[in-house]
Amino acid sequence: MHVCSPPTCSTPGSVSAVGFPTLRGGMFLMAALAAALSGCAPGWRSDVELALRKAGPNRPELERVLRLYRQGDDPQKYEAACFLIANMEGHGFVDYALYDASKNEIPFDALAYADFPAAQTAIDEIEKKHGAVDFARKSFVSDLETISAALLIDNIEQAFSVWREKPWAKDVSWEAFREHILPYRGSNEPLCSTRGSILRDCESVVAGASPLPTASLGAALRKNVDVWIQFNELYYVHPTDQSYEEMRRSKRGRCEDITNMILYVMRAHGIPYAADYTPWWADRDNNHAWEVVLDSKGRGAAPMSNRAAKVFRKTFSAQRNTLAFTKGADEQAPRWLDGRTFFDVTDQYLRTSDVTVKFDAPKPPASRYAYLCVFNGGEWRPIYWGRIGNKQATFERMGRDIAYLPAYFADSKLIPAAAPLILEKSGSVRVLLGDSPRLREIHVVASKESTISPPGAPLVVNVPAPGECELFMWKGEWKSLGKAKADSRSTPIGQAPDDALLWLTSSDGRKLERIFTLGAEGPVWW
Repeated sequence: MHVCSPPTCSTPGSVSAVGFPTLRGGMFLMAALAAALSGCAPGWRSDVELALRKAGPNRPELERVLRLYRQGDDPQKYEAACFLIANMEGHGFVDYALYDASKNEIPFDALAYADFPAAQTAIDEIEKKHGAVDFARKSFVSDLETISAALLIDNIEQAFSVWREKPWAKDVSWEAFREHILPYRGSNEPLCSTRGSILRDCESVVAGASPLPTASLGAALRKNVDVWIQFNELYYVHPTDQSYEEMRRSKRGRCEDITNMILYVMRAHGIPYAADYTPWWADRDNNHAWEVVLDSKGRGAAPMSNRAAKVFRKTFSAQRNTLAFTKGADEQAPRWLDGRTFFDVTDQYLRTSDVTVKFDAPKPPASRYAYLCVFNGGEWRPIYWGRIGNKQATFERMGRDIAYLPAYFADSKLIPAAAPLILEKSGSVRVLLGDSPRLREIHVVASKESTISPPGAPLVVNVPAPGECELFMWKGEWKSLGKAKADSRSTPIGQAPDDALLWLTSSDGRKLERIFTLGAEGPVWW
């Protein structure tokens, strides 16, 4: 186990009653003056002082924690307190609400409905009256400005206790402990203390489980969480994260809630744990977050049920290589990619490739970054960034066997930047220009069974139910190739080039169908 050296921000001398170092006579005045001129209060290192300034009236609470551990005989605990406070900016409780396009809040409570279909029907009715609506941040309660010294001290003490005393935690590195056991929150849920009550509630589970290897104990604890909370799709339209107490009462939530619950339980027992997520699946709608029990060095992965272009790992500490830190102050970034507390772990899960794209559309002014997007929920969604140089950009460690669209982002909108592409399983790139002189006749048929198209015959696309369909091809935007009514017979709907990216939608549906390319015997879905 790595033991940190004692903190170096204190100057030699005695410690006063309030915890600040004192120097005799003119030396103290000179030190205080130098600190004032440098913008740093005596005693605190610069990143901690910066956070304290932003804490406003809550600064005394945070300084209570710092003074307690600086005066103590455990330099690691002081270092842990500095780590939490220095990285606390941006962490807090986020409350979401439903808004129309003019940013007017629309009253909506998902939990007032029996299930997800009923809530979705209510949202559909709202959109008929107000136009397109979406969830957005309503308020933010900053940890820096509100967290109590008591909660922070309790969290530090409990975390160190299990790390140093439990046999399964003794080999966990300082770095893994600090990032994946020590933090007091999971995402943007209401703040509360959880470790003590969890240890009491799980006593019988730990007593009856094998503590080593750690995976055995983790599996037992994970099984116990399944009793505490279960997935309910109603919470897809309840984007505000639940607190620990709320989840214990409701016993249901979305994947983000469940991931947080597992996080609380694992960290309370000294098991390094991370919450990984993909902002958007690459082969279906929606996104996902899930739990990962890590090894002593902080690495690990879990099985995935769908294709992901990117997998990110949440962190408590700010990651300086994120887009938020590297983009210009005047440059916008998509919401999912504008965070500071995550890093890319895609290559811990998948075979990846770097993808270089040459752009055929001029970039917007002040844009230094471009994006690769995946198709999700009937839209292109940005999933990763690359820096623009010489009219091209390289996107690192991208998941394979996925369709991507290169794009810019300006005025809060995506702007197509080049033709879509397929990053094949082999790592090769196939660009879908949609300009091949070879055209293929495309038919539709209402059938739940796939239809094989012999060589030279029209390519048949199956739809699950009879009804009006429309075929689109991507050429800088979705352009209609034709409409037809699908029934039990094979019906022509249009022609498309061999190298086209296509989308067949139901005219009366929500346009959530998957995109496809033309395969030898039928559509290849992406």
